[in-house]
Order: sequence, then structure tokens, then C-alpha cells
Amino acid sequence: MKIRRGAARIDAPADELSRDVAPEQAEFAPPQHSGRLLGDILVEYDEATPEQVAAALDAQQNRPARIGEILVEQGVVNERTITAALAEQYGLKVVDLRKFTPEPDAIEQLTADVARSTRVLPLRVAENGLIVALDDVPTVAVLGTLQQHLGRNFGILLAPPSELSRTLESNYRAIAGVDEFVTAFSRFEESRAGVVVDDTTDEENAPVVRVLNMLLTQAVVDRASDVHIEPQGNALRVRFRVDGALHEALQLPANMTQSLVSRIKIMSDMNIVERRRAQDGQFEFTAEGRTLDVRVATVPMFWGEKVVLRLLDRKRSVFELPDLGMPPETSQVFSKLIRSPFGMVICAGPTGSGKTTTLYAALNEINHYESNVTTIEDPIEYVFPSINQIQINESADMTFATGLKAILRQDPDIILVGEMRDVETTRIAVQSALTGHLVLSSLHATDAVAALQRFLDMGIESFLIASSVIAVVGQRLVRRNCTQCLVPYEPSAEEIAFYEESGGRPKDAFLHGEGCNFCAKTGYQDRVGVFELLKITDSIKELILQNAPHEKILAVAVSEGMRTMQQEAIRLVERDLTTIGEILRRIYVT
Repeated sequence: MKIRRGAARIDAPADELSRDVAPEQAEFAPPQHSGRLLGDILVEYDEATPEQVAAALDAQQNRPARIGEILVEQGVVNERTITAALAEQYGLKVVDLRKFTPEPDAIEQLTADVARSTRVLPLRVAENGLIVALDDVPTVAVLGTLQQHLGRNFGILLAPPSELSRTLESNYRAIAGVDEFVTAFSRFEESRAGVVVDDTTDEENAPVVRVLNMLLTQAVVDRASDVHIEPQGNALRVRFRVDGALHEALQLPANMTQSLVSRIKIMSDMNIVERRRAQDGQFEFTAEGRTLDVRVATVPMFWGEKVVLRLLDRKRSVFELPDLGMPPETSQVFSKLIRSPFGMVICAGPTGSGKTTTLYAALNEINHYESNVTTIEDPIEYVFPSINQIQINESADMTFATGLKAILRQDPDIILVGEMRDVETTRIAVQSALTGHLVLSSLHATDAVAALQRFLDMGIESFLIASSVIAVVGQRLVRRNCTQCLVPYEPSAEEIAFYEESGGRPKDAFLHGEGCNFCAKTGYQDRVGVFELLKITDSIKELILQNAPHEKILAVAVSEGMRTMQQEAIRLVERDLTTIGEILRRIYVT
């Protein structure tokens, strides 16, 4: 089937693509090069200009990269365009993995190791062989490997590299073989009960150890921020928090609870005998080539101890301020405020709302070699080579309060306090802001104005708050619509009423993700920030000194131009970045 000039473009939605086919239409014959160059095909079908192709060929002289990769990097075309052109070049066809789910019988035909090493995804078993998807034309070595492991005919389809990678991850899961180790654990438990069973596993290969390793590896692959291990009446439930929402990963037998918890406690240097008190610990874990800092918290429940593991990748890149998702006008004002020579800037929101990410983006903006920048955190979530970072260690009497006092004797210019948790830390931070230092910190509060009320509740005098605080950023994270499966939908009457009351502009259609293979059928993928910026103006200072109520301060701030989180969230709905339902679930609405 040819790509017709004037027909749908190669990068059009999947249902308009002239080259997307069902797996049954796979080519079982070996791919044959047509003799046409990829650049010529792109030019022929108006996907690139001759000048763009020539520029890519020039760039190719300086590094060993394929022309398709260079054109994608330069933003000339996307992956789907290159894949369709490659299919045209070799007489193959393209499959849309966003919508087609591989059949379990097909997945079983190749082991995970072979599938990942060859980047071959089995799609379905047909009468004349196995149909597979690749992200590139197969080499002789790949064809030989497939023939060796399959021993049967196979038909080939092409798919964009990112789509193939995601589908491989979702079908060859790290926890797929967990049943084998659960069975081994049950056999081991029987042997301990007196039944003679041959069990020769060493400590590192013990069933519980392998199960925990598989759980953590899968959590990393699924982009989970937290792993919840929850004892139930007749099972041990494991859930991953992905993009702020909890999803059940699997269930284990209830009799594995104590062994799994004990293994985690040993790794975290915690007391495995103490089961009646909450404990905290940490350990390092390496998965998918990344070393993570795992923070552990246990608490006794009715059915046993619940464990929450927070996964922190200290080497993840720090966001740039423009990448946070703030509206341009808010970002410009915030950028000016954090350049103040002294005072306090606060990020307010609940746990997991991205406060630390915002603080580090601000540090990244204002850090330079002439400044002494020091942070005190628990935990250190980002490793920042050019600044001085202090990790809280309560056993060594390094708390936020004692650490902040020590920092003040280190001639600081900019101080970041990971969180103001108590009165003493807050008071020292306020005094630091009043004595010529710029202090950045986070505070748990429902919105920007509520952060000022928290200061008063903690016993900080109103005149100190008015004199020290220069700005408060209130923020939340909401799930972003999956761009791979956006479709129109009809919000509920309640959602429409909320949208209109919040000032939302009329829309011809609302869009949401209907759920596809790339978003685990949730309709959402990744998150976007929602911000409100409260600038402490003279009128706001007066209200603080008068201990004015929340509503009055908010009204004055809005009259002076502050856009609330609710208003900013509605902007995201207008742009189809998220849904009204997600805003109602995530944003605090007064």
C-alpha cells in the first residue's frame, strides 16, 4: 500500500495513516531494499524539504548517527514518520502499538531476554507463523536469532522505537515470574514446619529476596514514586504510586508478609524484632542501570506491618524554571522574586505536590560561582554538584534546627531549608531571612494564603512574617492527559457546572485519554504543575499584621492580580492538558 501524495500525512493520527495495518497483514517474506534513499522518500511525500535532508546529511558527517535519527532530533519529522518511510523503503508495513495489544500466547514464544536483546515484540500467532514487530529492519544476526528461538516462520511489521520500548516493558514485566518464587517460598515454609523438602537456595537467591528485587525493578520500570506493601486479611497487597495515583501491582500470599517486611528491615538497618512501633530507614537499590535511594517507613496495622518505600533517583536532572509548567507571566514574576538579596520564598502544598522540584529549579536559576549556597534536607532528593548539601541525621543531632544554626556560621548567601517542620526551625529561618539571607523553603499547607496562617499557628509573630516573607507559591500536581489516546468526551453535569463557575471558556469539545497501552489504560501519563503565586505586597503585609482571615487576604491578593490554583487548573482544561474530573480530585476548592 503506497503513501499517496495529498493523502493523510505519515504523522497523522493512527486511524488516518495509510500505512498502519492489522497484524494479519504482516509480510512473511524477508525485507527487500527498494533501492530508494530514505531522504528521497521523505521529500517525495512532502515530509521534509531537500534542504532539510541535506542539512541532516551534513550533520551526519560529524557523528555516527542515522539520517532518520538526526531528522527526529532536529524536529523535522517524528518517529512515526521515519518508521513509515523506512517501511516504504523495504516493502514492509507499520503496526500501531498504541492500540494493538500483543496476545499472551505470542508473548510466550520469546523469552524476555531474547525479546529485549533483539528488540522483537511478538504480536500474535497466525496459521502460517508468528507475527512480530521491530523498530528497525532486522539484521542477519537478528533474523538468525529469531529462527533459532522460534523454529518457525515469522512475519515482520515495523513500529516506532518509543512505542516498541513501552510495549516491551508492559508485556515483559519484571514481576511476571513472581509465581515461581512464591511457590518456592511455600515449599521453604513447609520445610520449616517439618516436611522434608530439598531447598538449597542461598541468601541472595532466597525466594523473598528475589520477590523484593522483582517488585522494586518493576516499580522503577513503571515510573513509580512509592511502593505500598499492605497486609490484608488473606493476602499481601502491593501497590505502586504512578503519576500521583495508586495502582495495584500484584497480590502475594499473606504468609509472606513477615518475611518480606523482615527482609526490608534488614536492608534498611532497622530493628526486625520491634513490630509494635513505627520505624524509618533507608537503603540503596540498583535497577535498570540506575541507583536509587529507597526511603522506608513501617507502621503496625491490624493484619501486620505496612511498609511504604519511596524511590528517589538522586541523579535525576534538575528542572529548569521555564519547564515547571508555570504560566509565562507567573514564571517571570517568580524569577524576579527569587533574585531578591534577602527574604523568604516559600513553596506550599501537600506531600508529593512537587515543592522540592520547584525549589531546586529556583536554585538552578540563581546559583552562580559568587554565591555560597547551602541546603539542609531530609532526604536529599537531587544531587547538585555546585552547592553545599546537608543531610539530616537525627542520631548525630543534625536536625533542621541544629543544621540551620550551623549553616548561619558558614557565611551563606542563599539557604534552602527542605521543610519547616517545627517552631524552632521556622523561627531560625525567619531570623535568617531578616538578617540578610535569601531563604527558600517548603511548608505543608493547602494553598499560598494558608501558608501564612500556618506561620501564625506555629507561634511566629505577625510582624516577623510580614517583614520576612516576600512570596509564597502554592502548588499541586495533576495528571496529564495521555497524548496517544485523546478523544472527545462528555463531562458530567457537575463537572460542567464547576468548569463554568470557575470561569472556563466555552469549548466545542472536551478531550480526555480513553486509555491505551502506553498509559496502562488510565488515560493519563505524567503530571503537570498547577501554581498560584502570592506576592507579599504592602496591602498584604497590612492584612498579615491585622491577623486578617484567610478569605480577606485571598480576596485582596486576587484583586491585585493573583490567579488561584483553581483558575490556573481551568486553563489546563481549556488546553486539554487534563480533565475537569482530575481538577476536582486534586485541587483544593473553596
